[in-house]
Amino acid sequence: MKNTAVAKVFQDIADLLELKGENQFKIRAYQKAARAIEHLPKEIEIILEEGVDLKSIPGVGEAIARKTAELVNTGKLGYYEELRSEFPDGISTLLDVPGIGPKTALSLSQELGVKSIDELEQAINEGRVARLFRMGEKTADNLLHQIQALRRKDQRIPIGEALPIVEDIMSALKPCPGLHNLTAAGSLRRFRETVGDIDIMGTADDGEGVIQTFIQLPQVKEVPLKGTTKASVIVSGGLQVDLRMVEHDCFGSTLQYFTGSKQHNINLRERGHRQGLKLSEYGITILDSGIIEKMPTEEAFYERLGLQFIPPELREGQYEIEGAEMGAIPRLIETADIRGDLHVHTDWSDGHNSIEDMALAAKALGYRYIAITDHSGGRGIAHGLDEEKVRAQIAEIGRINRSLDNPHIFTGIEVDIRADGSLDLPDEILSELDIVIAAVHSAMGQDEARMTQRVIRALRNPNVDVLAHPTCRLLGRGSRLILIWSKSSELHWRQIPSLR
Repeated sequence: MKNTAVAKVFQDIADLLELKGENQFKIRAYQKAARAIEHLPKEIEIILEEGVDLKSIPGVGEAIARKTAELVNTGKLGYYEELRSEFPDGISTLLDVPGIGPKTALSLSQELGVKSIDELEQAINEGRVARLFRMGEKTADNLLHQIQALRRKDQRIPIGEALPIVEDIMSALKPCPGLHNLTAAGSLRRFRETVGDIDIMGTADDGEGVIQTFIQLPQVKEVPLKGTTKASVIVSGGLQVDLRMVEHDCFGSTLQYFTGSKQHNINLRERGHRQGLKLSEYGITILDSGIIEKMPTEEAFYERLGLQFIPPELREGQYEIEGAEMGAIPRLIETADIRGDLHVHTDWSDGHNSIEDMALAAKALGYRYIAITDHSGGRGIAHGLDEEKVRAQIAEIGRINRSLDNPHIFTGIEVDIRADGSLDLPDEILSELDIVIAAVHSAMGQDEARMTQRVIRALRNPNVDVLAHPTCRLLGRGSRLILIWSKSSELHWRQIPSLR
């Protein structure tokens, strides 16, 4: 379990203890532990593996340390399950809605029979929540707005938030006997920047048993659908996760069907129809004879259509099928190909770890180099560096480079582009750095012409190498779209994960 999941359990315990009327010291102890664990710089499971005494974490005493170990090692906490059994179903789900505290959740559950967010919305629309003691129309309307905002937020979430959830669920399911081919599908497998509902599928000797394990996972808050081969659950935060158990011999066609974008699958079906074939999640049907050819692998599926295998990341309906017809699908860059990271922040500005910590983390990844590019002073909220601190950091990087064989640490800065296009640090200091990343962080309301001239002026500075997050989109913490600025060739872009 990740830190956020452990913290959520302890916060739920605090809320339930408040409902029971327990003393405030006990309630605050769980609240304090939840905050401490959520903000740890390292995952709690790694801390346990390293043999660190959990009581050394501020806010974690002996009893909570034992409960943390039980939760991480088993995925469940007996004390939490017993506590939840003392209250009506759905209490924890209602507490996920901003504005609903423990007492309000209990009233909604006991007096209105509300057990889910959908039922809460229905009760609000029917006027039952407004009539509830101490609620009123204004409070009911506020709750409705919170539900709508929560749903909008949950419709698409950054992939960086979705991946840990999926990894936790799949890790919990993998020990199931006879389970094979467990794979995430949909936009997450295509590695889109944001994802909606999560699709997971696999094959199993006892699919119903896997489904039963799935709906009983500690992350599960609601079970809207449960069958023998498919189940849909709602996990913390309102995200829906669907699990499908399919036949071994048609796994490839089913995985392809639930992975490709809508347009990719439409284009494939049109191609298949021209070949006298009908494509479905169950396989490929020969129209003349009605014979269904089942496809155990995706490779077999694409080969049957006379196509080079198309990696999931390219299945977006953007001429990838034409490329596959000609055998022109390129080999995609993989993690093993990455040799370094040229945009790394540290605790010198808004990062959480030291330069040396980042270098050691890069070494563990097999990187040959990293560039330390903390914020400049203009980014006040990030505690950026002025000229004096930049020179001090250059000296510190030199010291660490002399003590480490690999990776090599390049000096750098993420310098702020001011409203007029000038840079936040003078050329004299920028020219001493190995890499300079320029970025807009303020005056976002400028019109198109002025913003364009602002950025162009910054890029004309001979010291600037990279333009960071040019669209200024916020897809979630730690996500940046970086443009590599080349003076002699066209621009290239790539989504680059940050080491921090």
